[in-house]
Amino acid sequence: MSQNFTFTDTTESLSAVLQRLIGNLSGKTITLRELMEAIGEQGLLLMCAIACLPFLIPVSIPGVSTVFGAAIVMISLAITLNRLPWLPKRILDKQMETARLVPALQKGVSIVSKLDRYMRPRLPAFTTGTIVARVNGIAIMVAGILLMMPLGFVPFSNTLPGVAILLFSAGMIQRDGATVLGGYLFLILTMIYFAALGYGAFWAGQGLSNSLTSA
Repeated sequence: MSQNFTFTDTTESLSAVLQRLIGNLSGKTITLRELMEAIGEQGLLLMCAIACLPFLIPVSIPGVSTVFGAAIVMISLAITLNRLPWLPKRILDKQMETARLVPALQKGVSIVSKLDRYMRPRLPAFTTGTIVARVNGIAIMVAGILLMMPLGFVPFSNTLPGVAILLFSAGMIQRDGATVLGGYLFLILTMIYFAALGYGAFWAGQGLSNSLTSA
């Protein structure tokens, strides 16, 4: 798929849209392809919102990190380039357990419902226009890459970029520039946190190396 696309406004709350889609999920397993077919071509940002929900709660679902992380990165690239996304068949058709995925998404929707109370159209400079959409798309891509890093055992390493992606997606869907700015705040916090982790790991390695050489 290579045609251009535009984002459509919605007056329906994000939590209601997500709840309706999740309610339609059935079967023992589900694939990313099936999720995207249920959402439709105009739901790229909605797909990002759904994909980040499992990372907002302390739950481990095998395969979700790779599949949803890759989906977020590729969708954000599509938003940046103003093209519908291409995803490899291996990612699109990887089976995920519905019985474990749906409860995680439901808990994520409860978080979104709290966010709905504060969202409204405002600060349009951060949500409208091709250039703004591309800049926001790059920001989502960066958050998606950080989300995919194999640091699931480190506290908040998934939560911080997941919140950033949710705020970007929700803000762009609801045309709420303040929520988008919140996404940038969490992205900055994520980058600072990851830099601190890298700095700590470097000096821990230096200390270990020094202790070995001095032994």
